[in-house]
Amino acid sequence: MAIGRLDVNSEGLLLLTTDGKMSEFIRSEKIEKEYYVQVDGNITEEAVKKLKQGVEIGFDGKKYITKHCNCTSINNPNFKDRTEKIRDDRHGPTSWISITIREGKFRQVRKMTAAVGYPTLRLIRVRIGKILLEGINLGEVKEVKKII
Repeated sequence: MAIGRLDVNSEGLLLLTTDGKMSEFIRSEKIEKEYYVQVDGNITEEAVKKLKQGVEIGFDGKKYITKHCNCTSINNPNFKDRTEKIRDDRHGPTSWISITIREGKFRQVRKMTAAVGYPTLRLIRVRIGKILLEGINLGEVKEVKKII
């Protein structure tokens, strides 16, 4: 079973296991999940600060305030282009942020960036616990022993 889902428009690290207890532990708030997010526009420090503090999003038909998280502006991480083009530079600037969360509500990161006025264009999960996407090729399967 997959531990934590990636929707069709998201990319990155996906862990698989047959251990239900391990799956539950990794999905819990005990384990950090880090995402690199390309957003529409040049994100401001004020927006990054709001993301860090928590923003109001909709979840299960109710309003929800996200928990504090780590969020920083980053340079373009130079991932390979997607096979499906997101958009081109004629539509204005984009910028990248790193968001590290411990929760994982449905489409949470996308909802968070939209809540501060910077819709997500590309979302890549780069880390779960201490497991990094770095050094793993597209489609590669790698056995891991330690999550934390």
